[in-house]
Amino acid sequence: MEKKVQTADLSAVDQLIEIVSKFTSRISMILPDDVTAKLRELAAEETNPMAKMIYETMERNQQVAAELKRPSCQDTGLIQMFCHVGAHFPYIDELSSALQEAVARSTREAPLRHNTVETFNEKNTGTNTGTKSPWIYWDLVPNSDELKLDVYMAGGGCSLPGQGKTLMPGEGYEGVAKFVLDVMTSYGLNACPPLLVGIGIGTSIDSAAYMSKLALMRPIGSNNENPLAAQFEKDVQAAIDSIGLGPQGLAGKRSVMGVHVENSARHPSVISVAVNVGCWSHRRGTILIKPDLSYELLTSKGATL
Repeated sequence: MEKKVQTADLSAVDQLIEIVSKFTSRISMILPDDVTAKLRELAAEETNPMAKMIYETMERNQQVAAELKRPSCQDTGLIQMFCHVGAHFPYIDELSSALQEAVARSTREAPLRHNTVETFNEKNTGTNTGTKSPWIYWDLVPNSDELKLDVYMAGGGCSLPGQGKTLMPGEGYEGVAKFVLDVMTSYGLNACPPLLVGIGIGTSIDSAAYMSKLALMRPIGSNNENPLAAQFEKDVQAAIDSIGLGPQGLAGKRSVMGVHVENSARHPSVISVAVNVGCWSHRRGTILIKPDLSYELLTSKGATL
């Protein structure tokens, strides 16, 4: 369902800022449809009494956050965005500054916790904006006049396990799996399970890191289009589940909401792997904005801002 912002007195750029600001605020309060559905599925499968109680508390937390219109977790993260912008999107020249202003506006109005601290200066900006903040991944889409925007709140706990390593080629995909499991058994508890695990595999650590974060934007339950990679996702998920982290790391049947692998072709002499994770309160969303500033919330069907 498409909706238009009813603010005809605002300039077009201000309307764009208002859309992204309200969308960012909504993400802080209401989980996307796929995350909500997965948490309910995991709760239904759980047999551990403590784990079942935790899942019930998680659901109640989300209900209260929506009712009170307040962020569902006190750590609203550092805002990161994947900006898939059409080459003919009419506001492309103003987009970078518009996204930054949208985050500052959401910070005031949601409100969001002040999480952007200038590196070396150790000064909190108080706006969740600053040097290269929000962090934006740019993807220019040819022959398009639309903007598809993924907004993600990367909290401290779910960012802590983020790691990468370049392996000798002889270590193979077994080495990749071992690296992922080492991260999960040493840092997974800090990220508030059940986790969404993003794995990037490529030829260099920078590309692997990017792909591991991109993997967190995929819908839960989706699979890599390569059948071999899809099987690897299933195998790693089963291995992590066998650890028995359970919700909030207090033991339970399942440890993860899913494992997503994104990969690229690689140099034959190396294999680079990176891991990023999303916590149970995986606050990310995708919005499609058209040239006339009508929009569709792709991760929350039927919702409006």
